[in-house]
Amino acid sequence: MASCFSMARVFLAFLVVASSLGHVFSSPLLSDSGDRQRANHTKEIQRLKLKLRRINAYLNKINKPAFKTIQSPDGDVIDCVLSHLQPAFDHPALQGQKPHFVQEDPPERPNGYKYTEAVAESESFQLWADSGESCPEGTVPIRRTRQKDIQRASSITRYGRRRVRRDSTGSGHEHAVAFEKGDEYYGAKASLNVWAPRVCNEYEFSLSQIWIISGSFGNDLNTIEAGWQVSPELYGDNNPRFFTFWTTDAYRATGCYNLLCSGFIQTNNKVAIGAAISPTSSYNGRQFEIGLMVWKDPKHGNWWLELGSGILVGYWPAILFSHLRSHANMIQFGGEIVNSRSSSSGLHTSTQMGSGHFAQQGFGKAAYFRNLQRVDWDNNLLPITNLRLLADHSNCYDITQGRNNLWGTYFYYGGPGRNVRCP
Repeated sequence: MASCFSMARVFLAFLVVASSLGHVFSSPLLSDSGDRQRANHTKEIQRLKLKLRRINAYLNKINKPAFKTIQSPDGDVIDCVLSHLQPAFDHPALQGQKPHFVQEDPPERPNGYKYTEAVAESESFQLWADSGESCPEGTVPIRRTRQKDIQRASSITRYGRRRVRRDSTGSGHEHAVAFEKGDEYYGAKASLNVWAPRVCNEYEFSLSQIWIISGSFGNDLNTIEAGWQVSPELYGDNNPRFFTFWTTDAYRATGCYNLLCSGFIQTNNKVAIGAAISPTSSYNGRQFEIGLMVWKDPKHGNWWLELGSGILVGYWPAILFSHLRSHANMIQFGGEIVNSRSSSSGLHTSTQMGSGHFAQQGFGKAAYFRNLQRVDWDNNLLPITNLRLLADHSNCYDITQGRNNLWGTYFYYGGPGRNVRCP
């Protein structure tokens, strides 16, 4: 494009000289070409300016005024936002009810719940907390979205959304999961170790999570999801991050990651959803795990998220959902990756799931979930006894289960992606 502009300037200079010599030459064709190039250049500048205005308008909408700002060692900016100003209350179902909609009394934890697991005994498992700063009471820490975050997305409207997942094998999504269905479920609980799997490009991700599912994999799927993920497109790096997600229409228009749209009400001032987790597990070394529990509070019907041993993060109001307004019909645990290469090159991605090692390698080498439990209709926390396994690309990522007195029901899962058995 630059060479085109240089030629135009040469021709324009020639025309000026020709004109000064009594208009001996004329070149309307060249003049028209230069005009068209200038017009196209002007249109491109206008298009970029319009896109920038839209990005800034979006940022002004989702980034709420900060009571205090904290600079994280990994480059994130954490804004301490007054609780009643958080994005949740932009949701149409919650507007006009802030701050009165906030559930001020604590949820009723399931019967049989014990504070005994050494999973994440404090909130200082995130990099931003290493700064020594914290958010005051009455505020919630929110990872600030910046212009460069939006520019990585395919569009402003798709930022923070998940690509449509028709079923367990569609759209390049691949899984190694354990699930239970066939009953009414009011929650799920597990402990899982955290890794930093390699993700090959910004269009792919690797995550490990709990799913609370109701409805069908058509247009009306309701899900609540929480765990850790590596997503270069969403976060701009390869750090594993604590995340949440929800949808009420099979990932089409509703719901999003973390607090990037309205809905989830955060109540904790020490956990930043979307912030990097530190430390992580190491191969043949120390294992770092987090505990997760999502359950429906029998007092108010909201779906609460607990992290570690007793850390209440916040809740999804029941009013957000259709099917999940009453209960779930499936709970699921495990890993998921996106393989963006299958349709283009025919070669499988080398994006890793879990630790990047197959399940058979066991403790210290493979990723795991342990102490899998479910919550029943009477708010009882029970062991899972009818677990089913699914690895839709078992040569790339697999899963094996077990049970013992210390870990209860557990499984190992994951893999390297492309290998001799997964070309």
